[in-house]
Amino acid sequence: MQDEKDFIQELLNPKTQNVAFQKLLRDYQRPLYNHIRNIVLNHDDADDVLQNTFIKVFQYLKDFKGESKLFSWMYRIATNEAITFINKKAKRNGTTSEALQTKIIDNLKADIYFDGNEIQIKLQKAVALLPEKQQLVFKMKYYEELKYEELSEILGTSVGALKASYHHAVKKIEEFVKKN
Repeated sequence: MQDEKDFIQELLNPKTQNVAFQKLLRDYQRPLYNHIRNIVLNHDDADDVLQNTFIKVFQYLKDFKGESKLFSWMYRIATNEAITFINKKAKRNGTTSEALQTKIIDNLKADIYFDGNEIQIKLQKAVALLPEKQQLVFKMKYYEELKYEELSEILGTSVGALKASYHHAVKKIEEFVKKN
């Protein structure tokens, strides 16, 4: 934990900040991009949200209290940025976030950065029908293979509630797949 505190001090120190921020980008850019992409589904949107996430991390690092891991704090910012992005985009398009996600999923085949097949598109459609919290828990647990304890830190929810959300999500997805 001391190493992380030292690293945060390097990020805050104007003399070491540039090198430390490059390390931060190198270590977290790929996992944060994947996390965001799982939420927004579109490559270009994920890039935009990732950029906003790092801007917020840099902007608010001085307020980071160290009550969670830096990783968890950054994931929380990325999650909130992604959800905000989807909601704003839906509002701009005069639709709901659910309808927007369905439209994005329907366009996944045309996305050159999507290398999935019909089964993965069906899974995406099933996940899109879940309530927002269950979507997040399922995507973070299934795709990113995060532990419940990490999810608890990131989402600020108890491990028990997360297990229940994941269980309900899996059941709903199984039902969708059987019906379709």
